[in-house]
Amino acid sequence: MAKDEFQYVSGFLNHFSVEAEKGALPQGQNNPQKPPYGLYAEQLSGTSFTSPRHLNLRTWLYRIRPSVMHTPFIRVQDSGKLRSAPFNEAAASPNQLRWDPVPFDQEEKDFSQNLITLAGSGDTVAGWGCAAHVYSISKSMEQKCFYNADGDFLIVPQVGTLKVQTEFGWMAIHPGQIGVIQRGMKFRVWVTEKSRGYVCENYGAHFRLPELGPIGANGLANPRDFLTPVAAYEDQDQDFELLCKFQGRVWKASMKHNPFDVVAWHGNYVPYVYDLKNFNVMGTVSFDHPDPSIFTVLTSPSSDPGVSNIDFVIFPDRWMVAENTFRPPYYHRNRMSEFMGLVFGKYDAKEEGFLPGGCSLHNAMSAHGPDQNSFEKATHAKLKPEYMKDSLAFMFESRYPFIPTESALALESLQKNYTSCWQGLKRNLEII
Repeated sequence: MAKDEFQYVSGFLNHFSVEAEKGALPQGQNNPQKPPYGLYAEQLSGTSFTSPRHLNLRTWLYRIRPSVMHTPFIRVQDSGKLRSAPFNEAAASPNQLRWDPVPFDQEEKDFSQNLITLAGSGDTVAGWGCAAHVYSISKSMEQKCFYNADGDFLIVPQVGTLKVQTEFGWMAIHPGQIGVIQRGMKFRVWVTEKSRGYVCENYGAHFRLPELGPIGANGLANPRDFLTPVAAYEDQDQDFELLCKFQGRVWKASMKHNPFDVVAWHGNYVPYVYDLKNFNVMGTVSFDHPDPSIFTVLTSPSSDPGVSNIDFVIFPDRWMVAENTFRPPYYHRNRMSEFMGLVFGKYDAKEEGFLPGGCSLHNAMSAHGPDQNSFEKATHAKLKPEYMKDSLAFMFESRYPFIPTESALALESLQKNYTSCWQGLKRNLEII
């Protein structure tokens, strides 16, 4: 699929004004008595009305029919795969965990049917914490759409492009990119091949760009590289299924029209896509290497300054030049909890066992670091400038522990011998 198939406007959560029909946006006011083209005005609020101006997120949609036109919701039978906070069905574990890629089902399933929750934390009512899901799908969402009332979806494709239709317009999310669909936004996912990837569900504050501090005004993810779809409406009278994730449960209602009927919109509460190749990596040009926080693309802050509800961190192509330095990630016990995935290539701290489409979980204060082969290779390597390429790993890092689900612990893809990768490390003590 061509990367320029759809049109976008650029900038991170800018206030955009777009229209699919000329003159469809009201001028000078949000809610006129009679909007242009006879459309309905509808506000989608991503924050409370009284949030500070610099944090306030909302968009005005001008649509053919208002969103309220659906039958009452009824509960959908629990599939056992999609779980939500509070996570209390299994014990939080200090054990290091790792999964192989989740295989595709024999039965064709779409995005709304095959989200598999591996772990999470928090409380959807109180608005904190997150969940880590994987998906493996082989068909499109036809006459159905989905919205999440519990949190934002950050989608990381690993295999296959997702063509996502939202109320705001169309966007394509390719492997090597991410897409964010924020709380309450209706969407459906189209695929042309088997597709697999990861999803971070953020129950807390909306994602924003991290502060740059001493880095200065430029670097990491630049606002101009975030792309938001432009209005593209459909006007159809047809049966549609509306799915809603609300307080951890999936509900459904029926509609008699296509819900993607927004002719124009303006605001700063929007979905967006970002190509991770545009991330401007920061790193040392002398010795040692900084903490992995310098690889943060997006952050969801908590009430404590500098302590995140969830960070999205990547390890992309980059130069490694540190002198007299052990260059892979160091051995570490972290106050934060780390859920890692691999989109493609090899991760430099794991020679074997960490596969594209797989994932690992190291909870707070659980020791982790390079396996034996990676340690030996890095310790004896001849240090010279080296370009690390064709690899993309990422991390969902949270101040809260990730509690695995019972179904995740029962997956055949859970590696039973993960910790063996460290057991061959030698006793090192060289006294001269």
